[in-house]
Amino acid sequence: MATKSSVDKLNEFLRGEMSAVETYQMALDKIEGTSAARDELIVNLKSHQDRVIALQDAVVALGGTPARSSGPWGAFAKLVEGAAKVLGEKAAIDVLEEGEDHGLKDYRKDMEQLDARGRQIVSGMIAMQQQTHDRLSALKRRM
Repeated sequence: MATKSSVDKLNEFLRGEMSAVETYQMALDKIEGTSAARDELIVNLKSHQDRVIALQDAVVALGGTPARSSGPWGAFAKLVEGAAKVLGEKAAIDVLEEGEDHGLKDYRKDMEQLDARGRQIVSGMIAMQQQTHDRLSALKRRM
């Protein structure tokens, strides 16, 4: 059985992923349908949605109750929405990239706080997070 601290940490990651989903959805709502960035953002959104499901399943499998909302991470989603509305597409991409950076750092920094099973789950999340980060960085360079 997993430790309570591993379940708590996985729920923390889950809230971050839920916030990422909210953030990408808000950014997509503000970016024109003809934008070249749109397809890249949709791919990243789907990756974060997949991680939400995987983390929810992992928390349940470890005997915990998955977080139901992004909690304080939701404020980050509001920041992106405001940036896209006021400053445009490039600003929204910049903020999304910062979020990807932050997520990658959190996964790497906090992985050691997990038990062996939790570390195994998060190692897959790190690979996916690196992909979404790299995709967004490449998009930003093309803009």
